[in-house]
Amino acid sequence: MQNTISGFSKLTKIEKVNWILKIYFNNDETSRNLITQYWNTDEKLQKLHDEFIENTITNFYLPLGVAPNFLINDKLYTIPMAIEESSVVAAASKAAKFWFKRGGFRAEVISTTKIGQVHFTYPGDKTDLKNYFESVKSKLISDSSAITKNMERRGGGILDIELRDKTEALENYYQLHATFETLDAMGANFINSCLEQFAQTFKDEAIANNIKGIDIIMSILSNYVPECLVKAEVRCHIKDLKDKDIPNPKAFAEKFKQAVAVAEVEPHRAVTHNKGIMNGIDAVVLATGNDFRAVEAGVHAYASKNGIYSSLTHCTIENDEFCFWLEIPLALGTVGGLTSLHPLVKFALQMLSKPSAKDLMKIVAVAGLAQNFAALKSLTTTGIQQGHMKMHLMNILNQFEANATEKAELIEHFKTNTVTHSAVVEAIEKLRS
Repeated sequence: MQNTISGFSKLTKIEKVNWILKIYFNNDETSRNLITQYWNTDEKLQKLHDEFIENTITNFYLPLGVAPNFLINDKLYTIPMAIEESSVVAAASKAAKFWFKRGGFRAEVISTTKIGQVHFTYPGDKTDLKNYFESVKSKLISDSSAITKNMERRGGGILDIELRDKTEALENYYQLHATFETLDAMGANFINSCLEQFAQTFKDEAIANNIKGIDIIMSILSNYVPECLVKAEVRCHIKDLKDKDIPNPKAFAEKFKQAVAVAEVEPHRAVTHNKGIMNGIDAVVLATGNDFRAVEAGVHAYASKNGIYSSLTHCTIENDEFCFWLEIPLALGTVGGLTSLHPLVKFALQMLSKPSAKDLMKIVAVAGLAQNFAALKSLTTTGIQQGHMKMHLMNILNQFEANATEKAELIEHFKTNTVTHSAVVEAIEKLRS
């Protein structure tokens, strides 16, 4: 193929850029300037970024915003959020302010157990395999001592290993299902190293004990962590929900509860409902150097745990008390990985008072709950577009390269006029004519 290349990874950064510009941009200088203007002028810092991933050519920036006034378990936080979507930070901030006046958020970590599995096949007798596993289980753990000693010194390590029979789902398929406590580390490398040692010992001991037929498929952690759970909630008397957008708090509470109920039973609504929750969660996970893809995958699997994709949040009204809560799996870390490398991640964690992994779980869960509350409050009162489109106004103005004077006039104009893309375009054209 015309655009294939061998040894690309061995090229210098400049050589990579030059190849891309030659092949795809006809050596366009505007494209070259676009790439280089995002390089950090601090060479040491840029080299650090370059080494986060492979084949780096430039930096891809996201805005880092903050949402103040989050009262969580009686402690005040300003929460960092890295995200490109307009209105997310504003919505979180608005929800934080709303609940600050009503006692704030409560959050608790229910459990912190993480999971890894050695997947293998065995065509022989199930009883023989079970007896072999019981005989070798202690050696699986002891052979991993070099990997686990530091984690154990801090109070973590391997919790248990089970043999799981999955042959009803797939012929001859079994698992070594292991659980771990990794404390303030996300623990991916720790877990995977333990699993690979389990697999090696399991296979070697099988050979030594003349157990034939065990074939290791793979050893890998699971991003589905239904036993690494955190709960966040808000509650208050119904009458205390009253504000300028909620003149009738009882009617609001009932409609809000119905909106959550819809998401609990209707997957089409639940996906959008939960996406809004993840707007808040992902933004904080990313800002604190954690793996938002892993969090997304695990959370959405948890949303389907009862056989239908459903809402992650729930609402009750009992004895005139409104309660809105979220319970989700979150495997997070505050040490290791980017948390000790990326300067802005260190900045974000310091702003959060250098939280433990458990503290961060609570903060992230609260951000998701706040985001969902803000969205449902808008949907059941003024409508989602009123606030969203006003936040989106600046994006539209920037698309049309509005200058400072034009922005000032149009922002003032749309304080009393409905924001739509066509309305903004019409207003810009009218102003410029």
